[in-house]
Amino acid sequence: MSEFEGKVAIVTGGGSGIGEAIAKELAAAGAKVVVTDIKQDAAERVVGEIAEAGGTASAFEANSAVAADNERMVQFAVDTYGALHLAVNNAGIGAAPQPIGEYDVEAWDRVRAVDLDGVFYGLRYEIPAMVAAGGGAIVNMSSVLGSVGIAQNAAYVASKHALVGLTKVAALEYTAQGVRTNAVGPGFIDTPLVRASLSPEALTALEAEHAAGRLGTDAEVAALVLFLLSDKASFISGSYHLVDGGYSAH
Repeated sequence: MSEFEGKVAIVTGGGSGIGEAIAKELAAAGAKVVVTDIKQDAAERVVGEIAEAGGTASAFEANSAVAADNERMVQFAVDTYGALHLAVNNAGIGAAPQPIGEYDVEAWDRVRAVDLDGVFYGLRYEIPAMVAAGGGAIVNMSSVLGSVGIAQNAAYVASKHALVGLTKVAALEYTAQGVRTNAVGPGFIDTPLVRASLSPEALTALEAEHAAGRLGTDAEVAALVLFLLSDKASFISGSYHLVDGGYSAH
């Protein structure tokens, strides 16, 4: 495949999980990928595996919650590969479950700083670089919890809902200048962390909440993201796409 040949991409939170899958698929499709993560060793591992597979990538350590790190990240991509055409603002965190009336204020600030502010900072510096490059495409990683609520997760749910609105504003402002922006909302994804945090009974119950009767995979999310970044999605901007196995269809 060479669908993204000549394109330069950034994937934040690319050192594991969904971000890793997206970074590898982009590289396999010909893009030069800047893999950013707050853990340099994680980003370097993914870059090494991309190189072994014949792709082109570079690692960049960045804290998405810091505006200056996002500015440096974009400048690194432009300095290293000459331009920026694609971005996936994927980095995100959660917090320990707690009701709003008891919610730890520092936890609220920490989650919002990464899951919402971090995406704004990414857009702030990615968009001008893409306009300068003649256009591009961005995917912001929301969640199925950007459309529905779940108890005891106020910071995450609020941030992911707000991220959908931010995506719409970016699309209204920049689609005519050649930069499309969309959001993706994964359902619950089958990861070692999810399996380790749930009892077998709880896992079975969670699977049953999805019409598909199972959890999703990183690859299924990556497939949707790559479509939205591609020219096949040239008339799609400002929209929010669920990949949740029917979780939100209740």
